[in-house]
Amino acid sequence: MIIEEEGYDFRFDPSKCESCGGYCCRGESGYIWVKYEEIEKISKKLSMSVEDFAIIYLKKVGHRYSLIEKKVEDDDYACIFFDLSTNRCSIYEERPNQCRTFPFWQQFKNDKDEVKNQCPGVV
Repeated sequence: MIIEEEGYDFRFDPSKCESCGGYCCRGESGYIWVKYEEIEKISKKLSMSVEDFAIIYLKKVGHRYSLIEKKVEDDDYACIFFDLSTNRCSIYEERPNQCRTFPFWQQFKNDKDEVKNQCPGVV
């Protein structure tokens, strides 16, 4: 099934996720924004209190929260929930909206070449 979003000049083939190695989940250090409702869902999946989850897995950036990352190699970081042995997200069903909406991010709206370099599912 090919996914399209209005206003984007590319489409996305999620079947390519299997072969890419999780490029959207790793790379340069950055932010993986999560909202409170998402934090609640993830902490429930992990059978943790929101408070314990926040202490272990979140960093505060201004008035927002981001999931922490783990360093894989120099200039290569991965989301804390990215399983390096399977190249899969360990919280996939509860992943944050930022992850759910990739590659249809505003920054890629007029830059098909950049997102195509990052994601083999962009067609």
